[in-house]
Amino acid sequence: MVVNTITREDIWEILEGYDSGNITVGSLGSHSALDISDGAKDEGLRTVVVCQKGREGPYLKYRRIVDECIVLEKFSMIVQEDVQRRLRSLNTIFVPHRAFSTYVPYDDIEGKFALPIFGNRYILRAEERSCERNQYYLLEKAGIRQPKKFKSPSEIDRLVIVKVQEATRKIERAFFTATDEKDFWRKASERIEKGIIREEDVKRAVIEEFVLGTYFNFNYFYSPLGGEVEFMGIDRRLQTNLYDFVSLPARQQLEVDVVLQNIEIGHMGATIRESMLEKVFELGERFVEATKREYPPGIIGPFALQGAVTKDQEIVIFDVSPRVPGSPVIGTTSPYTKYAYGVQMSVGRRIAKEVKEGAETGRLKELVT
Repeated sequence: MVVNTITREDIWEILEGYDSGNITVGSLGSHSALDISDGAKDEGLRTVVVCQKGREGPYLKYRRIVDECIVLEKFSMIVQEDVQRRLRSLNTIFVPHRAFSTYVPYDDIEGKFALPIFGNRYILRAEERSCERNQYYLLEKAGIRQPKKFKSPSEIDRLVIVKVQEATRKIERAFFTATDEKDFWRKASERIEKGIIREEDVKRAVIEEFVLGTYFNFNYFYSPLGGEVEFMGIDRRLQTNLYDFVSLPARQQLEVDVVLQNIEIGHMGATIRESMLEKVFELGERFVEATKREYPPGIIGPFALQGAVTKDQEIVIFDVSPRVPGSPVIGTTSPYTKYAYGVQMSVGRRIAKEVKEGAETGRLKELVT
């Protein structure tokens, strides 16, 4: 646990020294930084992106949306005091995404990163399945259906999906299906031998019921200023090498000996039948209320619930993103933001819109931790 945790009062004190008429939106140079920056520019706000040396190319390329690019040897160096001073001097409101919580330790985010974070810094840790009050806990508290979990391979009595951290890419998980304990260990051993996963990580793997249904990633936004949960839209994940494999004719699939993986590599937009929208709205509202109780002040801004819709039109949620989901396609493919705003609205622009309103009305404190 963090010994010294940064409090909201600490952040509010920093915010008091900001020029609210000259706010900069900041992010880490990965995951969804371009979406965040583009949205900020749409709302007339300055932007800063903190990059790791060797990965700054995209942010130097798109200078229209990136006003300042800070290049560090490692992403984790963002917590160094000189970097923080520079960000504070720019009146930076920092927007967290998955890469931020992957490359910067949670203890540092909660105890050292003394910048106003748009959102709830204390809930980021809940994304980790090893956390005591994790995303599964929050789904349970919200009364949202999730797949049945199995404590050990010996309990497997149906088709399951196994989620285990990859050996080399800590931000990614390896996935494989299994039908029983023997099948589990055969596939796990094959992946260990090929260096995809490690034996010690297999022992901490999540084993859950494989839900047969159509996959959707439901993107939401909770506005403390408006007091509403907004449905931003849907994306579906493009995954390699699974999608590539299933596109082959059946005869070729039988002839190819490859280890299948579900590595998320892109996104595509989607919609859901209109009669399902009531259920989609309710899921988001119930989740936000649960986070308010369990991680005060609760979700602030964007989040996503990833799941599947069964043939009985039941929504089962198996993954939660308590921060920017990283679906830039929402800004160009979602009709739901058009219904709400009259224009298509990216997640990045929706964040900037909230920050801008908070700055103009003197309510920025409600948006940051």
